[in-house]
Amino acid sequence: MDIKEFRELTDEELASKLQDLRQRKFELTRAKAVGNLEHPDEIRIVRKDIAKGETVLRERQLGIHAKEGR
Repeated sequence: MDIKEFRELTDEELASKLQDLRQRKFELTRAKAVGNLEHPDEIRIVRKDIAKGETVLRERQLGIHAKEGR
């Protein structure tokens, strides 16, 4: 997901999306531990998506308006 897509979500949608991503990361990590993970890059992608979502959440808490031109 692109950070612009996270910024378009409402607070409730963002919280729900972050919860879903954390659950997905847990499932991928568990699959990796038992050796059933087919695409190891997925963990990195999900981890970065979580970071993007948390960044947008923190921007909202601080009242920071991100530049749209990026």
